[in-house]
Amino acid sequence: MPPDAAMDTPAPAAATLPDGSGSRSPAWDDIPARDWQGRAIDCTACAHHVLRARSADDGGCEPGRCCMQDAYARRIDRFFRRHPTLAGAHLQHPYFEVRAIAARHVELFSLPALMDDPDETVRLQVALRLPQRLLARMRQDPHREVRLRVAWRLAEAELPALLGDVDEAVRLVVARRIAPPLLAALMHDPDRQVRGEVALRLPMPALLGLVADPAPEVRRVVAERLPAPLLDALSHDTDWTVRWTVAGRAQGALLQRLLRDDEPDVRERAAQRQDELEASHG
Repeated sequence: MPPDAAMDTPAPAAATLPDGSGSRSPAWDDIPARDWQGRAIDCTACAHHVLRARSADDGGCEPGRCCMQDAYARRIDRFFRRHPTLAGAHLQHPYFEVRAIAARHVELFSLPALMDDPDETVRLQVALRLPQRLLARMRQDPHREVRLRVAWRLAEAELPALLGDVDEAVRLVVARRIAPPLLAALMHDPDRQVRGEVALRLPMPALLGLVADPAPEVRRVVAERLPAPLLDALSHDTDWTVRWTVAGRAQGALLQRLLRDDEPDVRERAAQRQDELEASHG
């Protein structure tokens, strides 16, 4: 069941104790109802105390299950799901969870006020919903998780601004999404995973620039994608797994040379390749 759906499921019946009697609290009330400062929740001091008089089916709030004063995020979320129009009144709440969850429910025009919120949890929620025309302003957010969300949502034309991000996870997202002609800017990225993603998408002839990449994992990707006539560039690779990959695509004189490779696994793969070619011509 999706997490959001779980938040809206009806409250289960009261739990049963070993002696057969009912517990004093429903099964969902397993975490004490306390506010964000650890105090007992005082419904009379709440701005929405009138909702306490309603039933749950009629949109009422319920301490321990649906309450915006509670420190427990799921209970706050249940409250704003029932009352999304009240979220805008709590964008300056001192508790970051209230602000973050309110940001999921407010109208889009209210989100810019939270772009510089001091808590990254709040800004992350903003980055997930902010319109494109404003999202670019969050490319320099100090927290990597926020920039990751920005990188996944940002319009392709805006992605080059993240090519030099300090976090490799952000650059990896850029490598997966940016237009192929711009991938050359990441060919020499310090992170192996980023270069591996570049190798998967980089067009020819730029792909030849990764033949001498320091990571065999990257060179194997190159060996899988290079046009067959250019595979000779990797046939003498120092890593046998790269040569094994070449052997699986080789033909002609290159294949004959790999049948005599020093590594038994490479010779075996070359022999399999020869059998495949003979069968296809057979």
